[in-house]
Amino acid sequence: MKTLMLILMMVVSPLSLAQSPAAEQTPEQILFKDPATPRFGAKDARLTLVSFTDYNCPYCKQFDPMLERLVKENPDVAVVIKLLPFRGASSISAGRAALTVWEQQPDKFMALHQRMMAKKGPQDEESIDAAIAKVGLEPVKVTPESYLQLKTNVEIAEVLGIQGTPATIIGDQLVAGAISWDDLNTLVKAQLAKVKNGKS
Repeated sequence: MKTLMLILMMVVSPLSLAQSPAAEQTPEQILFKDPATPRFGAKDARLTLVSFTDYNCPYCKQFDPMLERLVKENPDVAVVIKLLPFRGASSISAGRAALTVWEQQPDKFMALHQRMMAKKGPQDEESIDAAIAKVGLEPVKVTPESYLQLKTNVEIAEVLGIQGTPATIIGDQLVAGAISWDDLNTLVKAQLAKVKNGKS
């Protein structure tokens, strides 16, 4: 993790993020503790993963349920969700809607996130509106902050060299692509052991 933090410290400056919600945050806060970024799992996690994902990405839709399973089976693990609009205008629309819900009604976020991840094929305005209605929300008027948060996520991805989704920070490793459950579980167990032994 130190390497990832050093990269962020060298490249992500207050100047480059001057118009973003992350403008005055440290690299650790930007990745793991940004209140504008959705998260689920343990409140006081020993290990926090960062999931870079897109509601239009078919591989993300396969991988995301594994992250939820991981959190259920490991009560000391949390996942931070960094939405990346890599797949067109509807990725932006879906991301902004989800981030606005997180901002205004965070208790409804996971239900919306799961519904959008469960949709087969790409999102469109109708599917986004339908997902919002299905979780019991009024139509969402996206906020300017939701756009700035997506922009920040894209900047972070560029700094870390992320060119596609999913991509996941697990301890001191950045894992590209959707890996198998066994590989994910093994990586997490190894990183938890490092944390326990004070090596991270």
